[in-house]
Amino acid sequence: MLKKISFIFTLAISAYAGSYVYASDYKAMTASFSKGNAQMQSMSVMTFGPEGILFVGDALGSQVIALDLDDRKPTEITLERPQELADIEGKLAAMLGTNPKGVIVHDMAVNPLSKNTYLTVSKADANKLGFWVLPNDIANANILIKITPEGDISEVSLDNVSHAKTSLKQLVESGKHRWKKMDKKTEAIMDLAYHDGQLYIASLSNQEFASALKVVDFPFSSQAETHASVEVWHIAHNKSETQSPIRTLMPYVIDGESQLLAAYTCTPFVSIPMSDIKDGKHIKSSTLAEFGAGNMPIDIISYSKNGKDYILMSNASKALIRIDPDDIASQTVITEPLGKGEYTKGL
Repeated sequence: MLKKISFIFTLAISAYAGSYVYASDYKAMTASFSKGNAQMQSMSVMTFGPEGILFVGDALGSQVIALDLDDRKPTEITLERPQELADIEGKLAAMLGTNPKGVIVHDMAVNPLSKNTYLTVSKADANKLGFWVLPNDIANANILIKITPEGDISEVSLDNVSHAKTSLKQLVESGKHRWKKMDKKTEAIMDLAYHDGQLYIASLSNQEFASALKVVDFPFSSQAETHASVEVWHIAHNKSETQSPIRTLMPYVIDGESQLLAAYTCTPFVSIPMSDIKDGKHIKSSTLAEFGAGNMPIDIISYSKNGKDYILMSNASKALIRIDPDDIASQTVITEPLGKGEYTKGL
């Protein structure tokens, strides 16, 4: 899964550095944290929030954990000073006592303060990865790895870590996935994004309209959560759908309005105004483009180069896709079937 990591390593670090807003008091944010074993069943996805707080989505445990890794020493990284790390799987395999095909990397997140890169990893058979088979389909990540900008690699102990948790309601239960040979519970939490004091969670619910967005406040002051179901016009399938979860999402401001930009499997690219996400509401996302059937989006980030903003999406079976944010505001929302070759019209 990390064949492209050397290529985007510096880009990811710079993207997180450019989008980070410093909080004023991390002690206030972590006042409710306690030390001990975080007791996660799966480190399915992760993202960083304010003051170097790492959020981890535990799909099997139906919870999100906030980790204070005490990793707040500021470091400057730029695109002009590249940071590369080749043969990551080989280095991880040597550290974990296996071979490169015995290591699977599930997710990556960059601390916007220290610029240390964190990976969630499992010791599992990477030969099982395939066209539709992704890391969480094979194993549950249970190892957290830190990589410094200098390339030093170490395992992060979670036995006595400062953390807080919030449980999530109405998530899909374990059972056979409707078209993949996997437990559908692995898709209960698909992605996380932090924005302005709130954590946005793409999930699969146990409701009739299964695709859902959840919002929880941070710090986790209560167990209250916003839950909204989401509908997408899927161009390749020529129909509206509510059963497939958003696979990756990111906050972005377009014409002064805070939006979630997101992508689904094979591969509707959509926008959702954050103001539309209200508890109990059913949302129709705005489909802006289709980037080709037979693909799963892996991650989406924004970055700046030479004063110009871009959006970059990595994929399971397509090349990296770059999107110009200036095209999004003027893009006509797609609500009906398109002809062959028109999937990416306008973007």
